[in-house]
Amino acid sequence: MRKILTLAFSAASLIVAGTAVARAADMPTTYREEPDERNGVKIGYLECEIGGGVGYVLGSAKEVDCTFHSTVGRERIDHYTGAIRKMGVDLGFTTRSRLVWLVFAPTAGYHHGSLSGLYQGATVEATVGAGVGTNILVGGTSGSIHLQTVSVTGQLGLNVAATGTSVTLTSAD
Repeated sequence: MRKILTLAFSAASLIVAGTAVARAADMPTTYREEPDERNGVKIGYLECEIGGGVGYVLGSAKEVDCTFHSTVGRERIDHYTGAIRKMGVDLGFTTRSRLVWLVFAPTAGYHHGSLSGLYQGATVEATVGAGVGTNILVGGTSGSIHLQTVSVTGQLGLNVAATGTSVTLTSAD
């Protein structure tokens, strides 16, 4: 009886985690122009595909390929490449991940390459088949365009991570 209850609880947990990942992977891609707490305006979103890889107890490094989608004025798309590096407890592997950040500016404008820079903070992830993670990252260029501080990651694999994290973005266009 105990084994059946454990199996049922595990299956329910996987269903809940799978639903959360599906929702994270299908986040809406249109946003209204609204001010944020720093008096900025949402000007678009940055969507990143993170390459799969293995976490080595003390950390990991994975390539990222990102696309900025403007939601203000004429649709503008810019591409960024870079890396996400984690230092801390990072055990397991992921096959692929998707990360979405809202992008803010003091006015409704954007210049090519404005998101290039170094973002640092922390990450917490849990993945069994399908999983989710949360990133709290700040930084970027010395300009005034910034990414939403908290972002959500949806991923596939078997992984547990609680790390210090840095993301480096470079304009690919």
